[in-house]
Amino acid sequence: MSLSRFLSQVVPIRQKLYRFAYHLLGNEEDARDITQDVMMKVWQQQERMAELENMEAWCMRIVRNLSLDKMKARKYRRSEDLDKAGEVAAVHQQSPHMAVERQDVMNRVHTTIAELPEKYRTIIQLRDIDGHTYQEIGEILSIELSEVKVNLHRARKAVREKLQKLNVYGVQ
Repeated sequence: MSLSRFLSQVVPIRQKLYRFAYHLLGNEEDARDITQDVMMKVWQQQERMAELENMEAWCMRIVRNLSLDKMKARKYRRSEDLDKAGEVAAVHQQSPHMAVERQDVMNRVHTTIAELPEKYRTIIQLRDIDGHTYQEIGEILSIELSEVKVNLHRARKAVREKLQKLNVYGVQ
């Protein structure tokens, strides 16, 4: 791989790699470290680049594997803070009451997603937040396309049911 190919295909997805690592680890410093490690690993394995169909999926898989290794090695615990990388400020707020209500709803959604099993959290992150296709998610997670669809459906259903219970019954 040439420097120009690295700069054109790998460097532009650096923020996506960081967001994914941050989602998995919940720590900015560790996410930056993982992102840097991925960039180094990709550069060191440049001879493999010619055979790759999807560079981004390969890089995301490396992020996932390195993050999981880090979590296992340190018995890493995901922090309870909201995923700052996923927060989006509301642009046109009509009143402070509406802003607080909207933030409360987003907090409940983030908390509900954070309580899901790791495979469901990861699939929701990749599909609904990062916007990857089902095929790309299958490549990143090394699973079949049908398993991606089933797990995404189950994850969304679990989030929807939990939020409905909260809204209707006030029960967690």
